[in-house]
Amino acid sequence: MYKEYKTIKEVVGPLMLVEGVEGVGYNELVEITQKNGNVRLGKVLEVKDDKAVVQLFESSQGLKISDSKARFLGHGIELAVSEDMLGRVFDGMGRPRDGGAPVLAEKTLDINGEPINPAARDYPNEFIQTGVSAIDGLNTLVRGQKLPVFSMSGLPHAELAAQIARQAKVRSGDSKFAVVFAAIGITYEEAEYFIDDFRKTGAIERTVLFTNLANDPAVERISTPRMALTCAEYLAFDLGMHVLVIMTDITNYAEALREVSAARKEVPGRRGYPGYLYTDLASLYERAGRIKGKQGSITQIPILTMPEDDKTHPIPDLTGYITEGQIILSRELHKKGIVPPIDVLPSLSRLKDKGIGDGKTREDHADTMNQLFSAYAHGKESKELAAILGDSALTPTDKLYAAFAEKFEKAYVSQGFDCNRTIEQTLDLGWELLSMLPRTELKRIKEKHLDKYYKNNDN
Repeated sequence: MYKEYKTIKEVVGPLMLVEGVEGVGYNELVEITQKNGNVRLGKVLEVKDDKAVVQLFESSQGLKISDSKARFLGHGIELAVSEDMLGRVFDGMGRPRDGGAPVLAEKTLDINGEPINPAARDYPNEFIQTGVSAIDGLNTLVRGQKLPVFSMSGLPHAELAAQIARQAKVRSGDSKFAVVFAAIGITYEEAEYFIDDFRKTGAIERTVLFTNLANDPAVERISTPRMALTCAEYLAFDLGMHVLVIMTDITNYAEALREVSAARKEVPGRRGYPGYLYTDLASLYERAGRIKGKQGSITQIPILTMPEDDKTHPIPDLTGYITEGQIILSRELHKKGIVPPIDVLPSLSRLKDKGIGDGKTREDHADTMNQLFSAYAHGKESKELAAILGDSALTPTDKLYAAFAEKFEKAYVSQGFDCNRTIEQTLDLGWELLSMLPRTELKRIKEKHLDKYYKNNDN
């Protein structure tokens, strides 16, 4: 059944050349067995004539090729899946990292998944409550959406990711909700932070964690998000759960892709990344969605740190093309002590209009969202004007807007990482802030909503 060869000719870094092979396929899994019984894993990167280039999953240090055998297993990397995965911690290759027993498989699935037929996709239109006002109120997450978080080095995206994983839920109470968390190329301390946080808050019970550490091999880093998405597909489409997949950090994934591409001597594209970076990222992001006739769904929040804080860098740039919006964290707000430092004006959720309104959130949601955006933008302009020309240059209305912008950041955006607001609390807080402004300024809100919710009737 398995093809075994003693024709390993060369090992250069993580790459190994095996000659005289037959019937070997791209991405096929390989076991390298040494004379002392040690087994290392790899996968086929390239096949030409009777030669196969194998990428090792671990270091080639100490590998003696003269007495090693390569065994081609006839299939790609697979993941054993079961409902028992909930509450467990795995490494980037799907092996238990929590000291527990291996999962008793209900199924074994190829981690590359199967493409969803576009005609079978269902449109995302149900609200997911994250408990974070800047997301729920202004850049709403919808079930089946892919909404990335663009962060910068040193900003608290890990804390935001943990908060969303803890708090996120679908509003219809009978729905089974699960979180699949993929930590890609993170430090040991970060991994422990996520695991401890989920255990301490009880969120671990509905969470599956895949943790790939910074000192793990690059090729394992490429497998980690695919492991997580394969697990999510099983929970969503076989068990009917609503699954939120959080992947951090996609930048580490792209760096690993660049490393493997360089080892294969491929022609580099923008900034040294492989030319197929767009396609590769799309193969991850497009595994989110809903399927007609199936109850479950996969919603994705990929988190990436923008190298040099640059939005035009290939990783955030290409991610923005594929996904439906972005949540942007701001270094300026972080310095001001705003937690989480979400910059709501350049942030965007392209599907927010589909998940809000009467029967989903509340009838006044769309109006208050538009008015808050407008008032905050006006307030920021007023503050910039005051900084240049002084407060005396502002009209009384401009001063109100400047005060609104200040309070909006401190009360609405800044809520801490332990505060879990319902959508009603978020909307009520929005009205409280809008009541700082005269009623005549609230031109984006219908009269019936002003009559019902506007508090400052003196204006």
